Amino acid sequence: MPTVVIDDQPLHYVDQGAGPVVLLGQSYLWDRQMWAPQIAALSQKYRVIVPELWGHGESGPLPAQTRTLDDLARQALALLDHLEIAKVNLVGLSVGGMWGAPLALLAPERVNSLVLMDTYLGAEPEATREKYFALLSAIEATGTISDPLLDIIVPIFFRPGIDRESALYQDFRQSLSNLPKDRLLQSIVPLGRLIFGRSDAMEGLSDLNAETTLVMCGREDQPRPPAEAQEMADRIGCDLILIPDAGHISSRENPDFVNEALLTFLANHA
Repeated sequence: MPTVVIDDQPLHYVDQGAGPVVLLGQSYLWDRQMWAPQIAALSQKYRVIVPELWGHGESGPLPAQTRTLDDLARQALALLDHLEIAKVNLVGLSVGGMWGAPLALLAPERVNSLVLMDTYLGAEPEATREKYFALLSAIEATGTISDPLLDIIVPIFFRPGIDRESALYQDFRQSLSNLPKDRLLQSIVPLGRLIFGRSDAMEGLSDLNAETTLVMCGREDQPRPPAEAQEMADRIGCDLILIPDAGHISSRENPDFVNEALLTFLANHA
């Protein structure tokens, strides 16, 4: 994987395929494998760029100057500048959408189309913010994600009925248990606090181009339920697609449906 230094830290990214550029932004606690089915499908027609979040995959630690989601958007723009890419079709899932929408508002001339998946631009509801902050404090206190914490965290990302013995579920659980202490303390915990302590950015959504924006959401997404997706789609004035048999990581739980929806949207907008 190629690397670029941004804000004094190495950012790893996938760069695969040729054609109009599709920039994929991933979820917190996932690496590039979250988009594996989409990289395979989209790179047949498009140039697919997938930056790995700081402290995730092979990217370096969270840069010291990263304090808001706007900073993540600015860093993504720095990657595009490095690659000399003028325009992208941006698909952001979860935190990928939380910095993707600000990027589209910050530099609308750089974003040809925007897909917001399983994400929410409002502030984190108080109950879940307190829950997530408590989990982060527990991780910080021990420098590890213990089995009891894994039993709480891992199911959040999937539909309630997922087979917990499946490779998708078990591989994700193992990846979290393998995270080293320095990565947890330097990147995962502070990035989590940045994400879940975010300010409300819903008001800006009405400035997005409704004609070139799409909202998608797993029908069984627990942390980012369809009601939030509907609220955003209404604010933007764009279409909403609910993804059957999928929770938060809809890109992996129902990849065929997601791929078809993205390819259809891109064919009309890329």
